[in-house]
Amino acid sequence: MSSFVFLVNPASGGGAAPEAVVPVARRLRDHGASVEVTYSPGPEACLALVAEAVGRGDVVVSVGGDGMLSSIAGAVAQHGGTLGIVPAGRGNDFARMLGIPKDPMAQADVLLAGHRRSVDLIAYGDRLVAGSVYAGVDARAAEIVDNARWVPKVAQYPLAALRALATYTPACYQVTIDGVAREFNGATVVVANSGYYGKGMHIAPAALVDDGLLDIIVIEAASRRGLMRSLPKVYDGGHVALDEVHVFTGTSVTLSATSRRPVPVGGDGEALGVLPSSQSAPATVSVRPGALTVIA
Repeated sequence: MSSFVFLVNPASGGGAAPEAVVPVARRLRDHGASVEVTYSPGPEACLALVAEAVGRGDVVVSVGGDGMLSSIAGAVAQHGGTLGIVPAGRGNDFARMLGIPKDPMAQADVLLAGHRRSVDLIAYGDRLVAGSVYAGVDARAAEIVDNARWVPKVAQYPLAALRALATYTPACYQVTIDGVAREFNGATVVVANSGYYGKGMHIAPAALVDDGLLDIIVIEAASRRGLMRSLPKVYDGGHVALDEVHVFTGTSVTLSATSRRPVPVGGDGEALGVLPSSQSAPATVSVRPGALTVIA
C-alpha cells in the first residue's frame, strides 16, 4: 500500500485547502494507506520536505491551487518522485486538464488506484511550471485575483479579466519560436502546456500535457471593447478563430517586449516578474518532455 505525504497550502482557495484534505486523507487511511499531512512552511522548507518524502518512496500530494502544484512539481520531478493532486485552489486548471474529479471521495480513489502517467513541464529560466507561462494582460489579471478579498470566488477571474482589459497597455512583443522570429503589437502572449488557465478558460484548446510541445497563443492588440466582447469565447476555445489570435507550436520560445509600462509575467497564478525589454537578453521558455510523473 502506498504512503502519501500531503503538502497543504492553508491559504489556497481562500482558506479552503485545510478542510479539503480531511475527507481525502480519512478515506486513504480507511483503506490502509499511510498518510502524513503537513501545512506548507514556506517555499524553501517545502522543497526540503519534497526531497525527504521522495527519498522515502512516498507519493507527494499537492493540496491547493495551481500555484501550489507548480511550486512543488519541479522538485518532485527533479527527485524522480510521483505527484498526487487534491485540487483546492481558486483555479485548479491543471487538475481540470488531467481530469481529476471534484468529489473528495473520487479524488481519494484516484490516489488509491495509483495510475501513473508522465506529463511535460515548462521551464521559465530556472523555474518549472506545470500549466502555462503568460505575459501581458492576463498576468495583470492574475495580480488582481491575488488581491481580491471580498469578491465571491466564482466571480474573481471574470471580474479580474475585465478590470485588466479596461486598463491594459499594448506592447510590442518579440517572439521567437524554435528559431523563427516574429513581432506582434499585442495584448498578451501565452506559452501553454495545459489547455486551461484562469479558472476554466480554454486558452489553448489543442494543447496536450504529454505531447512534448508548447502551444503559443498570441492575442494582438485590439480595442478594449473588442477584447471584452471576445472574452467569453475563451471559455470554450472559440477565440482561436478570431483574426487577432495566432496559434503556434514549438519546443523553445524566447520573449521580450517594448512598452510604455513594464510587461508583467506570470506562471500558474504566480508572479514571475516582468519581461525583458527588446534591448536586453530575452526570457527563455522551453518544454521538459515527460518530466513529471503524476497520479491521474
